[in-house]
Amino acid sequence: MAECENTNDASAAEPSKLCDLLDRGWKIFDEVDSTNEPLGSNSIQVRVKRGISMLEEASGMVAQLDLFSRNEELEEIATADLRYLLLPALLGALTMKQTGRDKRLEIVQTSRAYFMDFLKRSKEYNLSQFELPKLTNENTSVVEASENGHSTAKSVPCQSDLVSMAAQRQAKIQRYRQRKELEARLTDVRRAVDSGKADDEVSRDFYLLNVQRWVTVCLEEIESIDQEAEILKKMDGLKQGAAKQPAHPARPPMKPFILTKDAVQAKVFGAGYPSLATMTVDDWYDQHRKKGALPDQGIPSRVDGEEDTDAKEREEEDKEKKAENDDEESLLKARNWDDWKETHRRGYGNRHNMG
Repeated sequence: MAECENTNDASAAEPSKLCDLLDRGWKIFDEVDSTNEPLGSNSIQVRVKRGISMLEEASGMVAQLDLFSRNEELEEIATADLRYLLLPALLGALTMKQTGRDKRLEIVQTSRAYFMDFLKRSKEYNLSQFELPKLTNENTSVVEASENGHSTAKSVPCQSDLVSMAAQRQAKIQRYRQRKELEARLTDVRRAVDSGKADDEVSRDFYLLNVQRWVTVCLEEIESIDQEAEILKKMDGLKQGAAKQPAHPARPPMKPFILTKDAVQAKVFGAGYPSLATMTVDDWYDQHRKKGALPDQGIPSRVDGEEDTDAKEREEEDKEKKAENDDEESLLKARNWDDWKETHRRGYGNRHNMG
């Protein structure tokens, strides 16, 4: 930024102080905006408050000196006074650097008011081609909270809303490109201004480029603020709805329980186990042997399956004996069976389960 011009006028003390306040506040914003320290740290917040105080004092002095008027044109403003057009934009940007969850809605609304003041003045002097953001009603929100705490939308987006969203997206892309072009031009002009060799025309171009760049910044910030304010209002509505709900009845206290290794062992292996053994295996065997409830001393009794197996084995043995003794009847029966198998395939004549 350019240094304050020296003047021999006796009344130059107050303008010189005004220039110092702007430069110091602007410098604080640049340092806070580019620092790697946490924004919520105490040192950063102290500097933010100090910068806001300086810029507010400078804004009050600008109002007392009546530097800007709606009846004058941009060409009528002195080059040294153009820089003070940035005061509301810098105030809004520094205000957004404040932290505080309880006062966040108030912070964003204050910043929006500063940004809107800057955009209106820029629009009056025709410093850039843009449309002013619509005013928002702080008493209403797009999303309302019902009595039971659930949020309900007022309306469903229609075709016109989709067209408006597409137009906003296109405008945002255009602002981004415009901002990059302005920043590139500012880089070149800043070198001449910082060197102290810039003439009045270069200095005027420098401040006008800064104002145009901040127009794009403020438009983006207002768009983000509107979205954040909507969420904050919704959260406030949900909190109010939850406060109206009746309190739930208190639950009876749960009985504490202790689960330890000793307790588990006591239940499974020691006293306290519900099915603790009362006799040995030998005692159980003697008791059942006296009642006659045991098999015959380890000698297994025959079962039906074993009897069938023995009968089949005896039948096979008889067949083998007859074949060994050349029983004519058995040999004839065997030959006939072999001949039948040669002329009939396996499964011949079996029509069971054929449908």
